[in-house]
Amino acid sequence: MHLHILGICGTFMGSLALLARDLGHKVTGSDANVYPPMSTQLENAGIQLMQGYDRSHLQPHPDLVIVGNAMKRGIDAVEYMLNEGLPYISGPQFLADHVLQGKHVLGVAGTHGKTTTTTMLAWVLDQAGLNPGFLIGGVPLGFSESARLGDGKYFCVEADEYDSAFFDKRSKFVHYHPKTAILNNLEFDHADIFDDLAAIQKQFHHLVRTIPSEGCIITPVTETNIDDVLAMGCWTPVVRTSLKANDAQISAEQLCSDGSHFKVLEHGVVQGEVKWNMTGQHSVANALATIAAAQHVGVTIEQACEALSNFGGVKRRMELLDTVRGVEVYDDFAHHPTAIETTLEGARKRLGERRLWAIIEPRSNTMRMGSHKEGLAHSARLADEVIWYQPEGLDWDLQPVIDAATNHAQVSRSLEDIIHRITQEAADGDAVVIMSNGGFGGLHQKLLTALQA
Repeated sequence: MHLHILGICGTFMGSLALLARDLGHKVTGSDANVYPPMSTQLENAGIQLMQGYDRSHLQPHPDLVIVGNAMKRGIDAVEYMLNEGLPYISGPQFLADHVLQGKHVLGVAGTHGKTTTTTMLAWVLDQAGLNPGFLIGGVPLGFSESARLGDGKYFCVEADEYDSAFFDKRSKFVHYHPKTAILNNLEFDHADIFDDLAAIQKQFHHLVRTIPSEGCIITPVTETNIDDVLAMGCWTPVVRTSLKANDAQISAEQLCSDGSHFKVLEHGVVQGEVKWNMTGQHSVANALATIAAAQHVGVTIEQACEALSNFGGVKRRMELLDTVRGVEVYDDFAHHPTAIETTLEGARKRLGERRLWAIIEPRSNTMRMGSHKEGLAHSARLADEVIWYQPEGLDWDLQPVIDAATNHAQVSRSLEDIIHRITQEAADGDAVVIMSNGGFGGLHQKLLTALQA
């Protein structure tokens, strides 16, 4: 079949395109925002990309249109698709119908850490020889692509709570029917589609209802918002994890404050040890969830720890892009105050007294709406220098964030001003973390080029 994907450069849809290609379909796609790393991955895979959403992209008619959740009524290609009566489907439904059937699905849900934890889980199962299939909402460093069919019985999927399509407002993860489910954490997010935390919890409970009684739910002992979800009804055994030794079925004894070295305990007995390049308490929490999920499908804790000690990470998750003139430049996909805070906490513990810069674009729909603005100054407090980028179209003024800051913070409306300041002031030993869930206008490469010059 010829499949055309509307919104193909989204992290989920781009990964889905790779799976559809591997199923033997001809795949093309349209997107308004074609930028790396997903666009590069798709082009390297031989998938034709088209800029924008013109009806001509659906001529001649494809056999099926896969509609991304960024599509809305009024978009030219969407109106043409409906008027012409073209067959269409949401991305999550296509995944469920054509990829997940007959698989033992391991789903990773939560406000934070989904991409990294899904990648960790796929990596551990792969290192154990299980050759899992996977769909990751990002580009992993340990695999050549962000999705593959695999030839085993297991499939690891990033289980997102965002809605499926303009015609299906259920969360994506409701389609997946996981047998092993990680519920990492739960906070208010996606203010563009959820009115409040209770609305998200309702969707999480829809997911819980689909997990079989012979399955497994893995969640931290500290996540009271998830406890509330499980209290609505749970028919599946629950495994708890904890960052404190002996505090849960699977726990960590931390050997290094930055999260780079820890022992893993089961019921208080040491079963393995992880020493890796990841940092931050969130990374340790992700690792414990991964270990528990892998154990559910037969991978020993010792095997999982050994695999994680060789884990390479994910692009755009504190990814070191380059070191120029002694200045380290990192790319991070921060989309929420908690993500900003935990990332900078890990960076601070690793860097010690070295100067830490945070360049932050509040680009997610929730951030652009100002739903989290009261917590932003606090989330970036561990950086020495913070530059908040005020993009066009932001619905609120960033100045109150600057006024509330306890460190040195400023607002910039120009990428050129950001680059100028860093090239003039950053010194040997400094670390610059660029935080955005989008392309940030190519700031990453522009800054590296300016530093080299």
